[in-house]
Parts: sequence; structure tokens; C-alpha cells
Amino acid sequence: MTAIAFVGLGNMGGPMAANLVAAGHDVTGFDLVSEALEKAAGAGVRVAGSAAEAVAEADVVITMLPSGRHLITAYQGATDSTGGGLLAAARPGTLFLDCSTVDVADARTANTAAVEAGHRAMDAPVSGGVAGAQGGTLTFMVGAEEADLATAEPLLNVMGGKVVHCGGPGGGQAAKICNNMVLGASMLAVSEAFVLGERLGLTHQALYDVMSTASGQCWSLTSYCPVPGPVPTSPANNDYKPGFAAALMAKDLGLAANALEQTGVDALIGSHAAEIYRAFADSLDGEPRDFSAIVESVRERSGQVSGPAPE
Repeated sequence: MTAIAFVGLGNMGGPMAANLVAAGHDVTGFDLVSEALEKAAGAGVRVAGSAAEAVAEADVVITMLPSGRHLITAYQGATDSTGGGLLAAARPGTLFLDCSTVDVADARTANTAAVEAGHRAMDAPVSGGVAGAQGGTLTFMVGAEEADLATAEPLLNVMGGKVVHCGGPGGGQAAKICNNMVLGASMLAVSEAFVLGERLGLTHQALYDVMSTASGQCWSLTSYCPVPGPVPTSPANNDYKPGFAAALMAKDLGLAANALEQTGVDALIGSHAAEIYRAFADSLDGEPRDFSAIVESVRERSGQVSGPAPE
């Protein structure tokens, strides 16, 4: 049994912590949202009064936070949100395992800060969404030293179905940014195809039946179809409740766009996808909508109110 602190118990972190508890680990958690704490407590997570309190006796500290700014502040800063810097609060030699999606530079800054404070650190962002977090089937993209990965891998295997070592510190975030650039662009392409199909008189089911077994097949279609009907578990069948929020996709594509600029890669599709999702997220004005709801934005821009009822 490993003593684990889990900081960030939202839609992703909460189920991940619950799976660790179910596997027999001692998990102490903290989140700023009281509802998240209550739900985690119901799953057997011991609730701490602050993040600093949560990490004080931990062997491994797992973080799932909104951005690199939040991560670095949590690690280093004495703030109301953390109750004190986590690096200072933890015992020497603690392994810090960050599962947030952040900029590669921020991941490396956090890693350096942890090592300089006498700890070990690795980045391990995830893919698989809320369903993957709940089912313990996430894919972890890991940036770490080999020895640290060996320590963390048994925990990662509880929370996920696949662990890929992507290199040293920051390598996991680099892989995540590339993956989500493809995801955002493919969801846009699938959404545009369905709206075009609607205009051409195709039903959702007919188009799905073709594309899901033809060269247009992709995860955005077969696992997360953006129109109601063909994939019953997709957010489209639940009023586009996230899921993976459009604001988070806009954030991730923004990280990809920054990386493209920094590296000089002329990626027109990735850059344009970032612009489209940023405009879509801004238009929602904080409303929680799944990123697959971008299909509605395509219809609106096309002067179309809705699509046909699925067969």
C-alpha cells in the first residue's frame, strides 16, 4: 500500500483517486470545490483541510490541475488555494507525479523546482477523458527518469490501461500536445462532414455507418461521435455535457499553437483549429459544453439551426 496525496479531484482527478482507493492504496485528497471533496470522500478518499496538509505524509503526490500556472503556484507558492507550497510541505524524496496538461516549459520548470527542493518528479498527462478516468483505462504519456517511472508505474497501471514512456521531463506533455492537436482537428473535420451530410440529405446513421468502416474512421467519430444517435455513450446524447470541456480543448490547442510557434513548425491545420476552438469556448461564456459541441458552431456559421433526427 502506498500513501498517496491527490490534489485536484475534479471530473478526472476524482475518479482516478477513487480507483487508487479501490486498489487498496491510502489516498488523501484536496480540492477547492466542496462538491468534489464530498464525492471523493464518498469513494473512500481521506479529505485534508489543505493541499499542503494532504501531502505532508505522502510517498507520492499526484496533481491534476487546470494549467501550468496553477501547477507551479501549487508547487512553490504559499497561497490560499494550496495552504502552502507543496514542495516545502512534503517529506524529502517524495515523488511528485503531475497528470495535468500544461505547457512543456511549465512542466520542466515544475520538475526542476521539485528536484531542487529534494524531491523526484515526472509529468504524466492522460488521454481517455472522464470515461477513461472512471474505468481505469486512461493512456498515460510519461516524461520521467527510468527509476521514477518504475516507482510510479504500478499506480499508473491502476488508473490506466496503457503507459508510454515518452522521454525525460516534459516528454509526456510534448506527446499530449501533439495528440490533442490531432484530436481537435479531427473533431472539427468529423463535425463539418456531418453538417455537410445534413445539407446533402444524409441521415446521421447512414453517414456514420459509412465513415466508421471506411477511410474516414477515427476516434472522434467512433468513440465520441458529435451528433446524437450513432454512439449512445457520446456527449451528443447527453446534451453535450462534458466529457472533455470545450474550454479545455481550447487550452490544449493553445499550448499546441505556442509550441508550433516556438519550434517554427508551419502547421496550418493545427493553428487554425486552435483559433476556431478559442472562439467557440469564448462564445460559451463559461457554459460547460463538451468540445464535440463544436458541430453546433459549424451549423450556426453555416446558417443552419439543427440537423436531421437520427435514424
